[in-house]
Amino acid sequence: MLRDAIKTATIEAMKARDTARTSALRLISAALKNKDIELRTGTAPADDDVVVADVLMKMAKQRRESIEMYDKGGRAELADAERAELAVIESFLPKQMDEAEAMAAIKAVVAELGASSVKDMGRVMAAVKDRFAGKLDMSKASGMVKAALG
Repeated sequence: MLRDAIKTATIEAMKARDTARTSALRLISAALKNKDIELRTGTAPADDDVVVADVLMKMAKQRRESIEMYDKGGRAELADAERAELAVIESFLPKQMDEAEAMAAIKAVVAELGASSVKDMGRVMAAVKDRFAGKLDMSKASGMVKAALG
C-alpha cells in the first residue's frame, strides 16, 4: 500500500537525517490525514491506494503551479524547493499513462458504454475515473473524452 510505503520512507529519511525529504514526506502525511478527516474515517478506506494517489496528484499539481509562478516571479530558490518536494511526491505516484495509452483506454470505455455524443460525457468520465484514477490526469482526460465523443 502507498500509505505504508510513505510511512517507511519517512522513517528512513529521518534516520538518514535528510531534512528536505523528511519535510516533504511529512507534508504528504499531513495531507493524507486531512483527507481522512474530510472523509470522516478513523482508518484507511478499503480502496486506500486510490485515495492516496488522488491526494498525491493534487499535491503534485499544486507544486507544478507554484513552480511556474515562482519562475515567473524570479524566485529561483522557492521554485527549487518546490521542485524537490515535487520529486518526492512523484516518487510515490503510480506510473502515469502516456497520451496514446490514455486515448486508447478512453476509446475502449466509450465503445463499452455505447456512448455516442457529448451528452454521454458525464457517464464516460465517471467510468474513466473509476477505472483509471491515479494513472490518468483527469483534467487531461476530460479533453480526451470530448475528442473521443466529438
